[in-house]
Amino acid sequence: MAFDVLRAVSERDAYANLTLPAMLRDRDVTGRDAAFATELAYGTCRSLGLLDAVIVAAAGRPLERIDPVLLDLLRLGAYQLLRTRVDAHAAVNTTVEQAAIEFDSARAGFVNGVLRTISARDEAQWVAELAPAAAGDPIGHLAFTHAHPRWIAQSFADALGADAGELPALLDSDDARPVVHLAARPGGTTAADLAAAVDGEIGRYSPYAVYLPGGDPGRLAAIRDGAAQVQDEGSQLVARALTLAPVDDDGGRWLDLCAGPGGKTALLAGLAAQTGARVTAVEPTEHRADLVEQNTRGLGVEVLRVDGRDTGLPAGSFDRVLVDAPCTGLGALRRRPEARWRRRPGDVGPLAKLQRELLASAIALTRPGGVVLYATCSPHLAETVGVVADALRRQPVRALDTWPLFDPVPAGTGPHVQLWPHRHGTDAMFAAALEVG
Repeated sequence: MAFDVLRAVSERDAYANLTLPAMLRDRDVTGRDAAFATELAYGTCRSLGLLDAVIVAAAGRPLERIDPVLLDLLRLGAYQLLRTRVDAHAAVNTTVEQAAIEFDSARAGFVNGVLRTISARDEAQWVAELAPAAAGDPIGHLAFTHAHPRWIAQSFADALGADAGELPALLDSDDARPVVHLAARPGGTTAADLAAAVDGEIGRYSPYAVYLPGGDPGRLAAIRDGAAQVQDEGSQLVARALTLAPVDDDGGRWLDLCAGPGGKTALLAGLAAQTGARVTAVEPTEHRADLVEQNTRGLGVEVLRVDGRDTGLPAGSFDRVLVDAPCTGLGALRRRPEARWRRRPGDVGPLAKLQRELLASAIALTRPGGVVLYATCSPHLAETVGVVADALRRQPVRALDTWPLFDPVPAGTGPHVQLWPHRHGTDAMFAAALEVG
C-alpha cells in the first residue's frame, strides 16, 4: 500500500494525504497495519531528498539512471533502514520481493545490492558523509539533516529572524506526526460536546478546536453531519480574527475572497449567523467552488465563481474581507508529506504577485473604516510581510495590531501574527489586519 501511494505521488502528482486515507478505506485496512502503512508512505515522502542522496551514493549512479519504479522501491526500503525500527533483513527482503514482482530477478538483485550497501551504515553516518559541512554552510547542513530543501530551510530562518536558533526545532516539527484538529461549527456543536463525543481534547487557543487522538475523522458522526470539520487550529484562529477586528457600524457584509475549499468560509458563516451578518464567498475554480457550496450548505453563503481580482462587485461594499491567499503552503509541510520536494523557489514570485493583486482587490471592495485580514499558510517573507508592506505603501490602509485578535495566543513582536508549529502546535499561519482609510 505504501508503495502504491509513492507511485501515485511520483506518476500522477497525487497528494499522499488524500491518496492514502482513501486507499485505507477501500482496502479496509485498519489498526496497526494502517498505522504502519501511514508511517511508511508519509515518512518516505517527507524524507525524499535525504533518501535520494543516500541512494545515489550507494548505487553509484545518478537518479536519472534509475528506473522510476525501482527508485520508489529503493526509497521505501531506504526509509525503513534509516528511519524506522524495522529489522534490516525484513526491510531488504520485502523490498526485493516487490522488485521481483514488478520486474525481474536481475533488477531485484540491483535493489538487493543497493539496500545492503545502505544498511551498512545508519542515518547519522550517511549524514556525516553526505551533508554540507556545518561550519561552512550551517543552513545547508540543517536542511540536509532534517530532510528539507535548502531554500525552504533558508526561508524559515529568514522568517524567524532573531529567533533563527529555533530553526532545528521548526524543521523537526515538519516531521512530527501532526495531531488532527477538528473545529466545532458555531451553531452546530460546541468544543466541549465535540471533545466528549470523540474522546478528544479541547484546543489550547481556538474556542472551537478539538484535538483528535487518532482514527479516521471521516468516520465521525459530527463530521458526516456537518456539525464539525477537520481544520487546523491556526486556520480557525484566522477566520475568528476577522470577526473580532474593530469595525465601527458593522453592517454585517462579510466577504471571503479566496474561499475554496470552504473551511474558513464555513466557520465565518457560523459566526455570522449569530450576529445577523451575511457571507459572500468568491472562488474561481469550479471544483473548489463546489466544495465551498458543500461545506457551507444551509448557512446562507452566496458563492460567486469569479476571479478575486475582478469580481464585478461594487467597490466599498463590504465591512470585513478575508484574503486567505493562494500560497506555497510552506507552513503546512507537516500535513502534506511530499510538498517540500514539489515546491520550487520559482513558485514564490508569481504567487507573491497574485497575492498583491488579491489584497489590492480586497482593499478596493472594503468600505472606509472596514477591515481586511490578509493571511497565508506560508511564513516566506515574500508572501507575508512583503505583500503587506507593498499594500501599506500603495493602498489607503493602515496596519492594526493583529495579535489581540488571536488572543489567547501569547503576543509576539510587531503588528502582524506569525504562528509556528513548534511553538503553537498549529500550521505556520501568517495574518495581518489592515484598516481601510
